[in-house]
Amino acid sequence: MERREKSSQQIYEEYAYVIDYLPYGKPGLRMRREGGAIVQLVGEEYFTLLEAVVKSGVALRLADRVYIGKNSRREISYIVGRMKYEDLTANAKMELENTIEKIVFNREKYFVNFFNTAKPITPRMHALELIPGIGKKYMWKIIDEREKKPFESFQDLQRRVNIPNPAKLITKRIIEELSSDSKYRLFTRAS
Repeated sequence: MERREKSSQQIYEEYAYVIDYLPYGKPGLRMRREGGAIVQLVGEEYFTLLEAVVKSGVALRLADRVYIGKNSRREISYIVGRMKYEDLTANAKMELENTIEKIVFNREKYFVNFFNTAKPITPRMHALELIPGIGKKYMWKIIDEREKKPFESFQDLQRRVNIPNPAKLITKRIIEELSSDSKYRLFTRAS
């Protein structure tokens, strides 16, 4: 997977989704510059949890996709910083699963490729086994089927291997990586 090779350099999200919108800011957060509302975000590529200040006069809604890259931003004034899962608001935690599932569906090709190319991580454990609901039986079925013909979509994977909704399983894994100190990270980066 090509994006993991970048790990030695600083990596940034280009786009993120709003998982909470606090129009009056956040108690206890000192603004470095004049700013208004605060948003909590989840990054589109690395699932980085972020907090940002919204530009004055801009109103955002939950699930809005915003540009947070290095170039000129229309909605976001500045990024306050990365966050840990525990520091998310209750509302952000509630929105996180649906938002991640939406991102997974939007990036279906990438995640299907994961099922087509995943390899063992240790002599006794395969990367596929880290996905909730996939044990040895499903792992071998996935490997056997992908050797015959690579999977083309989540639907193809589900039909040929008979596993439950692959997007939901990946979403559960991503949330697990974000909310705990996972030894192995398949889809997120350490905070």
